[in-house]
Amino acid sequence: MYDRLFNHEDPAGQKDEDYRNFLNPDSLKILKGCKVEPSLASAKPLDTFQFQRLGYFCVDYDSSDDKLVFNRTVQLKDTWAKLNK
Repeated sequence: MYDRLFNHEDPAGQKDEDYRNFLNPDSLKILKGCKVEPSLASAKPLDTFQFQRLGYFCVDYDSSDDKLVFNRTVQLKDTWAKLNK
């Protein structure tokens, strides 16, 4: 699941700091063994789905018949105020 690359709204505006100090260590999470609806077994690359309370996902080209790979493209809660509490 992809998240924001930076943990600050405007890292470029922090001129006295190195931008690497603002990298979000949780910008990529790989979850394995997740359960999905059986109807997704026929999903093909670039098909899109909304997973409740998680966001919108796209099927990755690395998917196979026995292993589906989904990339989160948009979170449902997508504001700095809500995400950084």
